[in-house]
Amino acid sequence: MTGETRKIVAVLEGKTVTPPPIWLMRQAGRYLPEYRDTRARAGSFLDLCYTPDLAVEVTLQPIRRYGFDAAILFSDILVIPDALRRNVRFVQGEGPQMDPIDVPGIQRLRNEDILGHLAPVIETVRWLRRELPAETTLLGFCGAPWTVATYMIAGHGTSDQAPARLFAYKHPEIFEKLLSFLAEVSAEYLIAQIDAGADAVQIFDSWAGVLGEEEFKAYAARPVARMIEIVRGQRPKAKVIAFAKGAGLNLKTYRQKTRADAIGLDWSVGLSFAAELQKDGPVQGNLDPMRVVAGGQALQQGIDAILDKLGNGPLIFNLGHGITPEANPDHVTALVERVRGVRR
Repeated sequence: MTGETRKIVAVLEGKTVTPPPIWLMRQAGRYLPEYRDTRARAGSFLDLCYTPDLAVEVTLQPIRRYGFDAAILFSDILVIPDALRRNVRFVQGEGPQMDPIDVPGIQRLRNEDILGHLAPVIETVRWLRRELPAETTLLGFCGAPWTVATYMIAGHGTSDQAPARLFAYKHPEIFEKLLSFLAEVSAEYLIAQIDAGADAVQIFDSWAGVLGEEEFKAYAARPVARMIEIVRGQRPKAKVIAFAKGAGLNLKTYRQKTRADAIGLDWSVGLSFAAELQKDGPVQGNLDPMRVVAGGQALQQGIDAILDKLGNGPLIFNLGHGITPEANPDHVTALVERVRGVRR
């Protein structure tokens, strides 16, 4: 089956598909008992990411259960700093941590065998394309330079990413060097995923919402634009979704600046504003993940509002951020059925 017959690829080409195709961010995750079982066998979280047979298994689990229109590679945005030998580790109850980088550390960064380090992830992509149903879109992904840089500078996540913002103000030239470096190596990583069989890729800028207007242009939009430029320069038909969480009104020009095929919308984006954005091209989103936790009427109303406002244009139905561990798997079944027109 060719890429044009896959529903999500069709939407990324600007077509309206009814009912809209659906996948969920973090659709392979702790809310699924089968994921928890596999995770327990893997050892560390990074071991799960770097063990192709296990990464393939957890990627396929939500496809088997729900028949989503896309599978997204199971990995993490921090495999890039891990490949840069930043001693990335995932601490139970505390989240990701790594050795913070400083000015001399940034100056020493080199693109030395990064793709070699990430070879198990690329093998997972190849394996997935062989295993997935022909009609299922395979999505690759990576983190955006700004978001990855925030973790590298602080050594962990913070509520407002103040360490990275302060570093950027104090060391603007070296910070630009870091963003440029991350843009280039991340673009190479995405190209490798496309070559291995990914139909499209998504760039996650999870911390774009902490930036002011000018900082958003410099730290979020410009590096992502450079990434897409590199990818399209080598793979002209590549399809890219750009998700800048919390970007708000900055999304007005985000698509034009980045040239992304689709813009991901978090749940705070009003549907009237989303409909304006959709006039310029495909959008993806943006159900509040808490509605999936709540289920029932709250879930149904949220789904219907999105379909009513955005369903007559190019839309990929998704959440406004990742599904949470508290979500009931049966609520996800209800979500998929309602999006596809099954009324109970």
